Amino acid sequence: MRAFFLALLLAIGMLSSTGASATEAGWALLREGGHVVLLRHAYAPGPAGENDIEDCGDRHRGISERGRQQARRMGALFDTRAEPVERVLSGRSCRCVQTTEIAFRDEKVELVPFLDLPRDDAEREANRAAIMKEITGFSGQGNMVLVTHLEVIRALTGQSPREGEALIVQPRGDDLHVLGRIVFN
Repeated sequence: MRAFFLALLLAIGMLSSTGASATEAGWALLREGGHVVLLRHAYAPGPAGENDIEDCGDRHRGISERGRQQARRMGALFDTRAEPVERVLSGRSCRCVQTTEIAFRDEKVELVPFLDLPRDDAEREANRAAIMKEITGFSGQGNMVLVTHLEVIRALTGQSPREGEALIVQPRGDDLHVLGRIVFN
């Protein structure tokens, strides 16, 4: 029994160090500059309801206090561990807007409809085309951050980041290849 618990603790330690290694590799990429980051909005508890655009009242799903702390940490780490953020694009939902306002307070944030949750397949395809156009057209010295939702990121990469997790991506043909990831705890 003791050997089982020791093996379990060792496995947990290896998993957490693997996550830390992946995060460090992600920061190394962002220090180079010229990268694109897909960032899932900060922690927002509750069911994913409506797209809550332009009305962040109490009935809409905004970020929690934990999410605010996470967004502040995101901003501080981007400031200290990466090349400057040259451009920030955000979906228009409360949780995306709140994340960008806190994390990238001094940056010019562009609110764009193509990072919102799509209503149907036609809109999903149009949004994908608009996102790919932005990503393939980016050639800055700093980094570009796109703040959006799980469903949008999953459709682009096939991966499911946690709230407040970032994927560093690059175009590869008609798809996106994930170069690295950063977890903001």
